[in-house]
Amino acid sequence: MQQYLKLLSSRFNLQTKHWALEARLLYWLTLVWLLVGLVTLVSASFPEGVVEYNDGFYLLKRQLLGVLIGFVCFFSVVNNPLKAVLKLSPWMVIVCLLAIFMTLIPGLGKTTYGASRWIAIGPFTLQPSELIKPFLVLQAAYLFAQWKKLDSGVKIGWLAIFSVILLGILKQPNLSTTALCGMSLWLIAVAAQLPWSQLLMTSIGGLSLATLSIYINPYQRDRIVFFLDPWQDYQGKGYQLIQSLLAIASGGLGGSGFGLSQQKLSYLPIRTTDFIFAVYAEEFGFIGSVLLLVFILGYGTLALRVAFKCNNPISRLVAIGVMILMVGQSLINIGVATGSLPTTGLPLPFFSYGTNSMIASLLLAALLIRVARENCQTEPMRLRKSLEVRRK
Repeated sequence: MQQYLKLLSSRFNLQTKHWALEARLLYWLTLVWLLVGLVTLVSASFPEGVVEYNDGFYLLKRQLLGVLIGFVCFFSVVNNPLKAVLKLSPWMVIVCLLAIFMTLIPGLGKTTYGASRWIAIGPFTLQPSELIKPFLVLQAAYLFAQWKKLDSGVKIGWLAIFSVILLGILKQPNLSTTALCGMSLWLIAVAAQLPWSQLLMTSIGGLSLATLSIYINPYQRDRIVFFLDPWQDYQGKGYQLIQSLLAIASGGLGGSGFGLSQQKLSYLPIRTTDFIFAVYAEEFGFIGSVLLLVFILGYGTLALRVAFKCNNPISRLVAIGVMILMVGQSLINIGVATGSLPTTGLPLPFFSYGTNSMIASLLLAALLIRVARENCQTEPMRLRKSLEVRRK
């Protein structure tokens, strides 16, 4: 029993004093990001919780379940070698791929707002297109880092799997997640220095597929049209964006104060998920919004610092992939809420309500911290090495 407890404690070790500086910084930045997100969700979801569930903290309680599951995954990844997680990634990619196509089967897939992106399991729902993100980064990093060494059959096989994944997500339909995952794969390949001819052909194919999807799906065309001029249907398809802009403008310089947003009181739809930044901006103002942007960009800069320090190409590509997903998704979400980009269904990491998004975000953050632990030396180790060099 004591041996079991000792093994369990080693897997979920919370002590960070022996970690590299970058790993410790990323760990605490992740916790701060999570805490601010949960606080914002409390404010954004409280009125809805009272009206719909007679409990203002209903959505927070469900979100905390995602945090709990996410932290189990988080500490499992942080305290285990990256090689062990890499061995698991191809199987998880296949499982998530099968789950993505299960969402398209009537009776299994749950349809919301015209999209079948979830699998209902009792009171809970799985969103495979979110859960696949960290494993997609791992598998892409492993594949592209060894591109020149692998057989052509392995390359073609995994490229085919990636293509089927993107087509499955697009079929749900979910163009924004398809574009984000596709762009992440492409940028990881760029970082791995794959031939530009292949990268160019892939980008042309991806853009053609996105254009075709927009042409086929009227709601995607409407998002672009009403992004350009939401006021032409201010009570219909442009209502969401207009209310988001009103919320952000109402925040002014310093914000209305925590919990004092007016737009969340049934004026702003989707306020706990895709447009939660609008609630944050209204309550914390321009200053709070700038601080959040600086925080996200600082996180991305630190992720790039970790990537540059990696000697292992797989670890470097994992760090770059995590940075692209975490920072890129955040900036896209904020761009949508501010009217800088057409409306998408991408959540804001650690802010938006959704257990699947929370688990995926914590897994991505854990991968980056694990890479930092393995590739960035601690200060005592550097000092010891410098002393050994002087003695010689």
